[in-house]
Amino acid sequence: MTRGDRTRAWVALQGHYAAHGRDLDLREAFARDPGRFASLSFQAPGVFADLSKNRVDLATLRFLVDLAEECGVPAQRDAMLRGEVANATEGRAVLHTALRAPRGVGPFSDDVHGVLDAMLAYAEQVRADDGITDIVNIGIGGSDLGPQMVVPALDAFCHHGKRLHFVSNVDGHDITPVLRGLDPQRTLFIVASKTFTTQETMANAQVAKAWFLAHGGTDIARHFAATTTNVQAAAAFGISTTFGFWDWVGGRYSLWSAIGLPIAIAIGDTNFRGLLAGAHAMDRHFAEAPLAQNLPVLLGLLDVWYRNFHGFTSRSVAPYHQGLRRLPAYLQQLEMESNGKCVDVDGAPLPFGTSPVVWGEPGTNGQHAYFQMLHQGTDVIPVEFILVKTPTHAQADLHHKLLANGLAQAQALMLGKTAEVAQGERAPTASATLDRAVLARHRSFPGNRPSTTFVLDKLTPGTLGALIALYEHRVYTSGVVWGINSFDQWGVELGKALASDLLPRLASGDVAGLDSSTAGLLARVRA
Repeated sequence: MTRGDRTRAWVALQGHYAAHGRDLDLREAFARDPGRFASLSFQAPGVFADLSKNRVDLATLRFLVDLAEECGVPAQRDAMLRGEVANATEGRAVLHTALRAPRGVGPFSDDVHGVLDAMLAYAEQVRADDGITDIVNIGIGGSDLGPQMVVPALDAFCHHGKRLHFVSNVDGHDITPVLRGLDPQRTLFIVASKTFTTQETMANAQVAKAWFLAHGGTDIARHFAATTTNVQAAAAFGISTTFGFWDWVGGRYSLWSAIGLPIAIAIGDTNFRGLLAGAHAMDRHFAEAPLAQNLPVLLGLLDVWYRNFHGFTSRSVAPYHQGLRRLPAYLQQLEMESNGKCVDVDGAPLPFGTSPVVWGEPGTNGQHAYFQMLHQGTDVIPVEFILVKTPTHAQADLHHKLLANGLAQAQALMLGKTAEVAQGERAPTASATLDRAVLARHRSFPGNRPSTTFVLDKLTPGTLGALIALYEHRVYTSGVVWGINSFDQWGVELGKALASDLLPRLASGDVAGLDSSTAGLLARVRA
């Protein structure tokens, strides 16, 4: 594994950027090449991607593919998929791909399918139980973000006799309104914690248990289940139904495991297996497609191109489907926890940027919030539009308006509008204090702002599984080029340790050894 900035390909890319890439104008590129869309669009399982509105050409992609080869992306990928240690700082294999492989395929198949079959059988049991109307998943991070994103995305496939609720924040304002509307005799709580020690999750689980008992609940074993490997701790809590997973399943990659129990209850056995199958199809594409046609690899390389050569520091995700409203939050953890690192695998400080800031909202809501900055702000922010060709509702007119808006925003970012064109137009409103030329400058758009558009034929378990796996492998690709470990997350540990120290101080008021700011704030919140 060779870090990207130490390769010949990186130097070649620097030359290419200086000579062509920095000044590439998308409007001129389309005018020169009528076949640009065809040559820069790619079909992967379940996902079509148009990369033609990005600041790349075929030469750029060739340089980037050379970079992937020289950094050892294919060899690192193959080693990860075989189950070799890919998380060096924790000495672990990384095998979320094994969770969605068909029976008999891939490492640990018997173990994986044994847990999968048992978990799905229990999910079907819950689905068939008319006495359970509400399911509350209590988790945080990967034990929350994945299920909370997938369930609304697949609403059309859900059992609508079951209401799914998600509690993650240790703030009591999260769990209190959820509990307020529940009947303890008709509620199932799922406690999602691999170790059954996660501070926020266990605090909320204890609140749920106390509420259950205080409101007449009598059968914890029927009304509580756990996705955990700590069966003994779960039993001490009163839980007898548990489903485990393995240390090679990272939290942000765990929705495919028993952590997906609330998803399985919502969409059922067949659809959950469809979700896994869609992800597995993308796994095979990532493993087998040549790098020049390998969509996750190309996207990861595009991220390197923008972050390290153009200097773009963030990326906005705009899913034009209300069901995908939690996708930007899910991708924040997937990418920023994976690649938010400042040292390489050898512990050497990195001289370049890594993970961009990932953020967004569903269209068309985002258009009426932050798109102003995307079009006319001082920063160039690449945007990813996600369009779904066929809706699962009957409101065809609304869907056409949604698609038209998504297509138009990508087009507007690229084309822009000159002040001369704006001056020739009649302004929708005119100011008596501004002359026409000044007003035109306010109404001009620089354009040449890059975007990628993904198109799914329909949002199904299979296409959603493929889309999520596409993002997973893309993040891994850029991590390999940056020479970092994309699978640990030590950055979250320090705050946890300090919180454990501060918790008793909130009761005692002891500020010994604290910095003056923390001591002052502690006194303030205690007063």
